[in-house]
Amino acid sequence: MNSLKKYFGSTKIQQGKGEKMKLTNQSIAIFFTLLIAAVVSISGCASTGIQRSEKASTSMQAVDNDIKLIAVQLDATGASLDELTRPGQSDVKKAFDLYSHNVSKITEMEKNFSRNADEMKARGKDYFAEWQTEGNKYKNPRIQELSEQRRMELAEIYGKIPLNSIGVKDAFRAYVSNATEIQTYLSNDLTSKGIEAIAPIANRVAGEGDNLKYAIKNLETAIERARAEMSQSGR
Repeated sequence: MNSLKKYFGSTKIQQGKGEKMKLTNQSIAIFFTLLIAAVVSISGCASTGIQRSEKASTSMQAVDNDIKLIAVQLDATGASLDELTRPGQSDVKKAFDLYSHNVSKITEMEKNFSRNADEMKARGKDYFAEWQTEGNKYKNPRIQELSEQRRMELAEIYGKIPLNSIGVKDAFRAYVSNATEIQTYLSNDLTSKGIEAIAPIANRVAGEGDNLKYAIKNLETAIERARAEMSQSGR
């Protein structure tokens, strides 16, 4: 009987020690988890001016890349529409398929451009707003003056981007809408009379494509100038 009591008593002590050890390990794990979360949170909030500049530059590069592709695709879409509506076109089905393919590509490009343009606008706004906030914290008045002077110079250059982008997104969306509706119309009436009837509208839409290409080229120039000014390569 005494042996049993000693055995169970010893077991309870060991269990108690095990529970304490388990609790201690859990406490340590929780502590380090909270510590890591705090470090991640602090590092996430401590976005530097260089990081914000890089994000703004990256977003501008994305739109710049979009524009280069769009300019080529606008030419391809316009050319295929001209070929489809050309009098005496012998293979209208082949011409229609090519035009439909180009409409599909330009539609996808319009979506990407709109998304990337919004991102570029947000990144630029964040960059200059934070720069101004940090500039007001300088204790040295000369450094504060230099910071504000440079911020205003670059903001003016960056400001050419939204100035040149006025109406571009709406014009692009309208162009894609018209091009798509021409495709839908001809899918229901790919006859000589159907093509002849839509030809005047098709010519007008092709002209809109040329105007759009000119507008996005101006936007591209503004973006590339801002990117050059914000370059951190030292050149």
